[in-house]
Amino acid sequence: MKPIALGALIVVSTVSLSAGDDWSAKSAAAYLDGRMSWWSTWSNSARDQETFCVSCHTSLPYALARPSLRTALGEREPSAIEAKVLQSVTKRVRLWNEVKPFYSDEKSGAPKTAESRGTEAILNALILVNYDGSHLSPYARLALDNMWALQLKTGDAKGAFPWLEFHNSPWEGDSQFLGATLAAIAVGSAAADYRSEPQNQERMKSLREYLARARGSQVLIDRVMLLWASAKVPGLLTHAERQAIIDEALARQQADGGFSLTAFVGQWKRHDDTPLETKSDGYATGVVMFALEQAGESKERPQMKRGLAWLAQNQSKTEGRWLAYSLNKQRDLASDVGKFMSDAATAYAVLALRGGN
Repeated sequence: MKPIALGALIVVSTVSLSAGDDWSAKSAAAYLDGRMSWWSTWSNSARDQETFCVSCHTSLPYALARPSLRTALGEREPSAIEAKVLQSVTKRVRLWNEVKPFYSDEKSGAPKTAESRGTEAILNALILVNYDGSHLSPYARLALDNMWALQLKTGDAKGAFPWLEFHNSPWEGDSQFLGATLAAIAVGSAAADYRSEPQNQERMKSLREYLARARGSQVLIDRVMLLWASAKVPGLLTHAERQAIIDEALARQQADGGFSLTAFVGQWKRHDDTPLETKSDGYATGVVMFALEQAGESKERPQMKRGLAWLAQNQSKTEGRWLAYSLNKQRDLASDVGKFMSDAATAYAVLALRGGN
């Protein structure tokens, strides 16, 4: 990967919204940059070799969404915190056989070492491929190699990858299918010559077969993510399968045009037995709108227009974020941990509103 010079990069810090703006790219960037900056220095996310955890709630959504704001902000290069993320990910990819896993059997119980390595390998690959565009850098290729080396060869989950399970939804619950979906997106986003390599075609065949076998038992939010993967991997879903997921997702649109994550996670219950939030939230609305856009749904479709309008109208005017709520316990939304769902919500709202560009 080409070194990224940090000196000339500027992180948006203080912004204001002018009256009448539906949503502010500057405010969203300020929130995302600020949260990623905090995460990268938080003691709980620190890992060995002076790196930090690539989290599903903050780091990955940030890395996927932040480049889409560059044009709107008049930026020519990644922001300083983007560069920091890329340097940490690249370092761990480069030192893959030396760095310690994010979670280990010794500290967290078996099989956390394997789960941690599988999860990180997928996230690393997706982040680096996302930044590469049509050109696959040596480090992105290495990240994909690290990922493929962990693909399961036997058992019911053959074709998938080990994935962290901490009984926390939506990313670390029963989420091996989600991990496999993200792996498919990473490979599908890579350069065409990489995807056409014979060994990768065989690997993808096994991954496709797993996704086909497991799809029917997944909660709706994970099947919505599969729509995104199907846009990157032709033939992953038939037209009828794709349309069935779209129809099921849109049937859960609320009167205000948004979506509630609670309606997409089946019978999931919080660990503290508090009721799940049922109001529309930025995460469900952002993910559904973005995935449907990726699957080719027209923004002019009335339900799409209503969903995107909800996003445009529900960004916090003071913080720049979109609110979302924990599925695992009732949290203080003003706390750093309580903002994790809003981190992901803001990133996917931006992707939906920017059309993934």
